[in-house]
Amino acid sequence: YVYPTSTLGSVGVIAYAPSVLVPSELYIETGAYKWTGFTQLQFPFSVDNVLDNFLAAIEKGRGDRLKATREELKKALIYFGDEAIKLGLADEVGSLQKAVENAARRANLTRYEVVELKPVANQTLGVEGAEKGQTSSKKLTLDMLSSLHPPPAMHYVHLPMEAIMASSPSPYSMPLNASRLSTRGTVIVDASHKNKVSWWILDALIVELAKMNVTVSFLSDWKDISEQLSNASTLIVASPTTPYSAEEVDDVDEFVRNGGLLLLFFDPAWEYIETEGLESWIIAPINSLATRFGLSFAKGYLYNENEYYGIYRNIYIKEFNDHTLTNGLKTLVFFTATSVHSADGSLAWTSEETASSVAERTGESAVIASINVENGTVTAIGDLTFLMEPYCHVEDNYKLIMNIASLIANVSAKKAAEEKITKPNLPVGTEKFFKEIVDGRELIFRWIRKSEKEIVVEWLGRTICYHLTKDEAIEKVTSNGSECLYESPIPELPYPLTKGERWSHMSAFNLTMEGEMYRGEIFEEHYVKGFEKVTAGDGKTYFCAKVEYTRHEILRIREGVAKTITSGHYWVSSEVGIVKQEFLIQHFANDILTSVEGDVAILLLIKMG
Repeated sequence: YVYPTSTLGSVGVIAYAPSVLVPSELYIETGAYKWTGFTQLQFPFSVDNVLDNFLAAIEKGRGDRLKATREELKKALIYFGDEAIKLGLADEVGSLQKAVENAARRANLTRYEVVELKPVANQTLGVEGAEKGQTSSKKLTLDMLSSLHPPPAMHYVHLPMEAIMASSPSPYSMPLNASRLSTRGTVIVDASHKNKVSWWILDALIVELAKMNVTVSFLSDWKDISEQLSNASTLIVASPTTPYSAEEVDDVDEFVRNGGLLLLFFDPAWEYIETEGLESWIIAPINSLATRFGLSFAKGYLYNENEYYGIYRNIYIKEFNDHTLTNGLKTLVFFTATSVHSADGSLAWTSEETASSVAERTGESAVIASINVENGTVTAIGDLTFLMEPYCHVEDNYKLIMNIASLIANVSAKKAAEEKITKPNLPVGTEKFFKEIVDGRELIFRWIRKSEKEIVVEWLGRTICYHLTKDEAIEKVTSNGSECLYESPIPELPYPLTKGERWSHMSAFNLTMEGEMYRGEIFEEHYVKGFEKVTAGDGKTYFCAKVEYTRHEILRIREGVAKTITSGHYWVSSEVGIVKQEFLIQHFANDILTSVEGDVAILLLIKMG
């Protein structure tokens, strides 16, 4: 008997998947699955078998009265009393009293007493209460079930979604956001938005990239990401749980338009969302970035009740467009995935029988999309689990990972070939004004291209003139009555400048001061560490090569040997030449350090001749 408002159904199984074994040298076992009991890949199929047994029990118990099909029951819907009767899950509408009277009649009882069993009043729910059968399913959590039956385990009980959200992260699972490395790499993985991603998840992709000499960095501070984007080929953004600011989106947009690859991953499974993502409306963080490029991830998850891998949420993808990412693919399996909306960039679709948990309708859904944005590319994929072992070895999932790695490697090679600084065109008459700070003292100096063979730098009360050869090498420097003549002229920078390039120069020189001549030597080393964007004093931003610089200058005088060591960096662009420099200058007398000064200069203004 049921009341019209009684609830029945929820025919299904809740299963806690096996963990990954972290072996011990102290506690040993026989058999690879002695601790875990199941393989991760086969466990969903075992759950499906348990469901089949559950359904068979219902069919046997209800017999001809059951009108609902297996397909209907497998949806695990909850039905009100009247609906349950129509489906044959209940017999008729009636009260508790009617049920008692019917039971007594069937037992041929004329006199009887009804005893109602109740839990102890105000019983505090917990494991103890659950063991005594006193726990209401409304207050059960997965933590409580796991304490009673540790994973892997299966339960027939109905639990609301809150039971998952109220449970603590599994002690058996690998922390998703455990990796917080701040190293430099060709590929940057954003970890600054509480992203649910780690080396553990991206391991297979990182392995394939390593084979192609592509390095990966996890950066947890957006300032570091912004500074290193100009040297990166790819930015990976996976399951962020906090939104991107307008300034951060602008940084990424500029990176893409300059030839970068943006890879967006989102997974609607709770493990990739948790409380932080829920508080940010789940898809809002990833879409705060994706929508800038005409892409968006859909709400909810995709499922297929007719064709699936183990359970209904593990969907097959068999329709593909021609693209580098889909090369050689025939079948993929995504695990709790969502769809990707795009105007014209879909690369892979589910079948028409696939449904959306939110839209509650079936139809083809794109799960991979890619679009070109000026010189760059943005690719969005609606799953993360397929990247991990053992799931990456299902169907053609690993081929997709290899295709992603190849795409990244090709972008890296292309960007490396394009990243260079060419010789700036600074005609005669060009003037540049710099602000210089020397040990806290602020100065202004002017750089002037006087002629094809002469460059002048002027400070208040001091002038330096650089005399050039026809190849624009510095052969002589004069300043306020002194003259330095190099036996081997200092060559101009070896344009074009590319990342990793090194060069050096050595020369003897004669320095004449107040009528006396002194001998000396210089040795310079330059190394292009990479490329960065530098904002000048007038607000203009220049793409620059960052060059590591060291200069040793030795001068032999009557009192002994004077030595000056200059070290630091300078930044040079194709448009205006030197934009910035930061040096530490150390002075020695007979190998004894006598003084140290810091010298920083930044371009304020340029007037082309």
